[in-house]
Amino acid sequence: MLSDISKLKKIGKNVEIGNFVKIIHPEKIEIDDFARVDDFTIIVGGSGIKIGKFVHISSYCSVIGGGEFIMEDFSGLSAGCRIITGSDDYFGNCLTNPCTPIKYRTHAYKGKVIIKKHAILGTNSIVHPNITIGEGVATGSGTIINKDLEAWKIYVGSPARPVKERKSEIILQMEKQLLQETYRK
Repeated sequence: MLSDISKLKKIGKNVEIGNFVKIIHPEKIEIDDFARVDDFTIIVGGSGIKIGKFVHISSYCSVIGGGEFIMEDFSGLSAGCRIITGSDDYFGNCLTNPCTPIKYRTHAYKGKVIIKKHAILGTNSIVHPNITIGEGVATGSGTIINKDLEAWKIYVGSPARPVKERKSEIILQMEKQLLQETYRK
């Protein structure tokens, strides 16, 4: 195992984390019930990460940049997705890269990425900092997301553009049923 998951800020029940997942700053990461993170994924705790219930992060994904990241319940990242929560200034106003002391990277910024419930990102999708992906959004493979995406739509391309509505009724009904069965007291 590459990472010591016992140092996570919070870990729910029935969480699966692959043996070859790399977690940096685990003390800033919360993972809720029934979530799964597949092998060869890297997650940097940054300003804080919250992963909801029934979330799947597939293999070869990365969450980097030093900012905040939230994945709400039932959302997912397909293989190779890149979540970028912060960035350096590339206009020449300072030095760049995380190996340079922060006083020389004064224009680096940390953002926030939120993936709402039931959103699913297609293989190799890229999300830039300060983005909210609406509830129920689906993206095609290789979609580049540099602006907020509206709920219950399907997006493709670079940059992302909506191509179709996504149905919500059945998904929300099944969510309700699953939660009732899972957390029945």
